[in-house]
Amino acid sequence: MFHLGLVPGRAWGALLCQLLRPPRTVCVRAVGCHGQVAEAVLTSQLKPHQEKPNFIIKVPKGTRDLSPQQMVVREKILDKIISCFKRHGAKGLDTPAFELKEMLTEKYEENLRLMYDLKDQGGELLSLRYDLTVPFARYLAMNKLKKMKRYQVGKVWRRESPTIAQGRYREFCQCDFDIAGQYDPMIPDAECLKIMCEILSGLQLGDFLIKMSWKDVRHEMVVKKGLAPEVADRIGDYVQCHGGISLVEQMFQDPRLSQSKLAVEGLADLKLLFEYLTLFGIAEKISFDLSLARGLDYYTGVIFEAVLLQLPAQAGDEPLNVGSVAAGGRYDELVSQFDPKGHTVPCVGLSIGVERIFYIVEQKMKTSGEKVRTTETQVFVATAQKNFLQERLKLIAQLWDAGIKAEMLYKNNPKLLTQLHYCENMGIPLVIIIGEQEQNEGVIKLRSVASREEVTVKRENLITEIQKRLSEC
Repeated sequence: MFHLGLVPGRAWGALLCQLLRPPRTVCVRAVGCHGQVAEAVLTSQLKPHQEKPNFIIKVPKGTRDLSPQQMVVREKILDKIISCFKRHGAKGLDTPAFELKEMLTEKYEENLRLMYDLKDQGGELLSLRYDLTVPFARYLAMNKLKKMKRYQVGKVWRRESPTIAQGRYREFCQCDFDIAGQYDPMIPDAECLKIMCEILSGLQLGDFLIKMSWKDVRHEMVVKKGLAPEVADRIGDYVQCHGGISLVEQMFQDPRLSQSKLAVEGLADLKLLFEYLTLFGIAEKISFDLSLARGLDYYTGVIFEAVLLQLPAQAGDEPLNVGSVAAGGRYDELVSQFDPKGHTVPCVGLSIGVERIFYIVEQKMKTSGEKVRTTETQVFVATAQKNFLQERLKLIAQLWDAGIKAEMLYKNNPKLLTQLHYCENMGIPLVIIIGEQEQNEGVIKLRSVASREEVTVKRENLITEIQKRLSEC
C-alpha cells in the first residue's frame, strides 16, 4: 500500500525552505516547482554576496553514465550470462559491496592500488570489494555450505574505464621457474612469489606475445627485468607453445617437465579436462596456452581465459584476437583460510568482463547502424479527439491488468499525428485508437504501426485480439 500526501506547490516550497534554511532571514520569491525549490534552498544557504559554487559537473574517473539505449544492450548481455548459469543449475547469491579491509588485503596485498578504502565506519576499516572471489570464499566459510552444488556468482570487472584498458597483471607458475632454473627450493614460497612479481612487474607476458615477437619480449625480460638470459631462453621454449590435447601428450614426454611434480600434476589435470571437453563437443574451441598465468596466488589448479576472436577479413586468414572477456580458475584452499576448522571446499571461479563485452557489442552496433528499442511497449493507447483522457486511462489500465505492456502520452489532448509518430520512432508494434464514434459503438480501432492497417474490434474482444497478434510477432 502506498501512502500519498499532497501539498500545493507554493506551500510545499515555502515549507521546505523553512525547514532547511539556516537560522537567519532570507527573502525567497514564490516557488512553483521542485527545481525552483532546490535553487531557492541553495541560494538561502549562501552567505551574503557569495556567488554560487563553481564546480565541474562530471562523473568520477573510470566510470560513465549509461543511456537508455546502452542499458538495453547491457541488460541483454547480463540476461544471456544469467540464463547460461541457470541452464546449468546454478543458484544466486550476493555479498556486500564492501568488506573488512584486512580480509581483502590478506589476498590482494599486491593490488592495493586498485582498491577503494572507506572511512572509519563504526570502528571498522572497510574497502570496496575488488572482485567476488574472496567475498564468496568468506561467505562459504561463514555459512558452512560444504555440500553446495554450485553458485552463480556474477563477477564483473568494474575497474575498467570506457576506453577499455588492455592487459592484466600476471606472474609465472612456480613450476615454470623451477624448470627454467630460477626458482630455488630453499627460498620460502612467499619470498619466491615476491621474486617472481619483481621480475614480471609491469610485464603482461600473454598480452606481449600477442603484440610483440618473442625476441622483443625476451629483451624486456632480460634487459629491463634482470632475468638471466639462459633462464629467459628456457621460459621461451614453453610460453610460445599452444595447442590441444596433442600438446598435452607432448608435454608429458618433455624430459624437464617430467621431472617436476607440479608440472606432471598440472598436465594430468589438463588431460582429464580435455577428455571432458571432448565429451561436451567443444574441445576444438579450447587452446592449451603455456603463456597464460593469473595474477593472484590463491589458484590451485587449472586457470583459463575466454578470448573473443574476430572473424578474418578473407578466407584462410587466422582469426584476430580482440581481447580476453572472461577469466578464472580453480582455488580449492581459499575457503579454508576463512574457516576456523580449515575445511577445504573445492571451488572454480569465473570472472566475466561485462564492460569489455558491452564495449565490443556497442562498437559493432555503431558500425552496422543497428537501432535499439529503449522500451518494451507492445501497445500504445491513442485518441484523435479532445477530452478523452479518462477513456484512455481506462483502456490502459485494462491492458496492464492483462499483462500487456502499454503506454500513452500523458497529455490531455495530444494530436493523433504526434502519437503515431511516437509509435514509429519507439518501435511500438500496435496502437489502439478510441474516439467518440468508437465509444458510442462499443468498439476500438486496432492499428498495425508497420503496415498502417486498421481493423475494428469489439471492446470485449480487444484483449484477446491483441494477445493473438502479439503471439504472431
